[in-house]
Amino acid sequence: MVEIAESSESGSGLLNSTMVKVGSLPEDDNFHRQVSSFGSSGSRNTSPLGRIGSRNTSPSRQKVVKTKPRGWDEETVTTFAKAVQPDVQMEDNIWAMLPEDLLNEILARVPPFMIFRLRSVCKRWNSILQDHSFLRFHSQVPSHGPCLLTFWKNSQTPQCSVFSLPLKQWFRIPFTFLPQWAFWLVGSSGGLVCFSGLDGLTFKTLVCNPLTQTWRTLPSMHYNQQRQLIMVVDRKDRSFKVIATNDIYGDKSLPTEVYDSKIDKWSLHQTMPAVNLCSSKMAFCDSRLYLETLSPLGLMMYRLDTGQWEHIPAKFPRSLLDGYLVAGTHKRLFLVGRIGLYSTLQSMRIWELDHTKFVWVEISRMPPRYFRALLRLSAERFECFGQDNLICFTSWNQGKGLLYDVDKKVWSWIAGCALQSYNSQVCFYEPRFDASIY
Repeated sequence: MVEIAESSESGSGLLNSTMVKVGSLPEDDNFHRQVSSFGSSGSRNTSPLGRIGSRNTSPSRQKVVKTKPRGWDEETVTTFAKAVQPDVQMEDNIWAMLPEDLLNEILARVPPFMIFRLRSVCKRWNSILQDHSFLRFHSQVPSHGPCLLTFWKNSQTPQCSVFSLPLKQWFRIPFTFLPQWAFWLVGSSGGLVCFSGLDGLTFKTLVCNPLTQTWRTLPSMHYNQQRQLIMVVDRKDRSFKVIATNDIYGDKSLPTEVYDSKIDKWSLHQTMPAVNLCSSKMAFCDSRLYLETLSPLGLMMYRLDTGQWEHIPAKFPRSLLDGYLVAGTHKRLFLVGRIGLYSTLQSMRIWELDHTKFVWVEISRMPPRYFRALLRLSAERFECFGQDNLICFTSWNQGKGLLYDVDKKVWSWIAGCALQSYNSQVCFYEPRFDASIY
């Protein structure tokens, strides 16, 4: 079942490898939670107002509660809350009498990872979570929010942990249902996760839903060679597509292949023109696929609707050491990379493509203190990926994760490390029960 991991140093970005049953919040969030919930739970009041008593402090308005938290001396705390009533437990027969539609609507609003624990309550709840009525309610509820999915293999056993950004907690999801050949994490979209790998000499691809623990292998491509893949989910159409392009080190004469789940087969499209790719990283934005090229310098764009390739002469910024293409919302395409030849002069910057002038416009720079903490050496390797105008940076050597919100222009460390081991693969993930693998 699902476990919740707790970081040993909240807000530090270092992951504690010990898995426990209760998740933790960063120190700042935990502080606010204690202050705001004291009136109902009687926890320790750390607010200056609670200590000073700047409000009406007459004895008739005060309530004295004695608490003795672990590791602290007993003290008297003054609060103006109403008397704390004992918790009232709902009788079991009340839950049993709830109409099924009402129960489905309640469960559909429970965070997806918590539902794993609810499945063990009784057989009825376990069956309801697989019911079409529950999935209908779940599809109408707003998304849980972005999560970070990390995948790695420990002694050939698939391991997966998911960090929920809204809940600020780590969850362990069992991935033992995957076949042994599933090794490369292609990516995630719309609640589905795509993997590829070599089964002997055969290159295979599969899609799965980690929440429902369902998966299936896609039909074989026309050309049995390792390819660079990207998956795109259309939630309105309840379908998904997988695009196979040329690999940066592979045969560049292979035609582009596209898998469509509605017809359950691969179709052949135009071969990418002869170019020198500078990275195998791709970004899908506004029904278009983008890749970086060195010769000719710029971008290669693939239109999914027409199946044609085009070259965009968008020159990269000078002294760019390594660049990552990141897709944003509302047709926004970002370029993230390091600038500078020497470690003391390096900086991490973010540009946005001007689609009318085909130029990169700088929109943000990583503050020096974050850059030094994320990459202490000029040659350190890092990964960068994004979703919904959120850009995540992960460092292999430092074991840290940094998040940048493009809309809010806010940098923040991820509570816990996004990398479980050196060979971890990371991507954004949206948990959804209604994401179908067919």
